[in-house]
Amino acid sequence: MMRIAVGTTNQAKVAAVEAIFFNERHVIVPTKVDSAVAAQPFSDEETRAGAINRAKHALEKEKADIAIGLEGGVVEADSQLWVCNWGALVDRNGMVVSAGGARIPLPLEVAEGVWSGRELGEVMEAYTGQQNIRQKEGAIGIFTHGYVNRTEMFSHIVKLLRGQYEFWTKNGVIKEEKS
Repeated sequence: MMRIAVGTTNQAKVAAVEAIFFNERHVIVPTKVDSAVAAQPFSDEETRAGAINRAKHALEKEKADIAIGLEGGVVEADSQLWVCNWGALVDRNGMVVSAGGARIPLPLEVAEGVWSGRELGEVMEAYTGQQNIRQKEGAIGIFTHGYVNRTEMFSHIVKLLRGQYEFWTKNGVIKEEKS
């Protein structure tokens, strides 16, 4: 039985991992760990680093076989602020695989709140009047009118992680993160 640590207790992210590793002999262990990046990552690089850090910290904390870190952030492009999402999967042999997910632009009112120093989740709660957006549909769910929610978006990333991991391990290649 494989022990899979998830570097968060966020329900949307944990559900994404459970959706991809469903109906199999795995024990999925959500665990609270630090991303070691800003509370609101502001680039692909920082968001990806947060996902890798979460995975590595969860692997060690839970003594798991593999661990998955998922991180949401924002990135500036074309004078707009876009959501960005990254995931990482690490194993005990030092393999690190990562993948990025969907991006959509944020409305100016929301972007201005984030640019002013507030976290996207906090801004979204004020914008929608709903609590715990980041545990539920997320900004992606609100701004896609419910067609894609946060769990679905992160599930796609987890599929990319699992697929890469299985490819690399079955082909005898260990892919390590470059420092």
